[in-house]
Amino acid sequence: MPKVTYVEYNGTRHEIDVPVGRSVMQGAVDNNVPGIDADCGGECACATCHVYVDPPWLEIVGLPVPGSQEASMLSFAAVTQPDSRLSCQIQVTEALDGLVVRMPEGQH
Repeated sequence: MPKVTYVEYNGTRHEIDVPVGRSVMQGAVDNNVPGIDADCGGECACATCHVYVDPPWLEIVGLPVPGSQEASMLSFAAVTQPDSRLSCQIQVTEALDGLVVRMPEGQH
């Protein structure tokens, strides 16, 4: 099972086994990882699962498609960066084993 490391804003790390096919957001919610609120439950409608994808993973994970619902929702997220993604839109695959995502200081 792929491991995803969630890094809280304060540096606390959570290495979680996330089943293939689940979203990065769901992996955090299922394991009570602080920093991912997921207010809409993964419907890409709130931007409270915003994460920063570590640079070595950007090529594999990719960026939101311009004009997509995710790109639009990121405009509502706090403190976006070029490596921002909504974790509800990142589906876990075997290729993401070792993925590292970092949470912003806040989701609201």
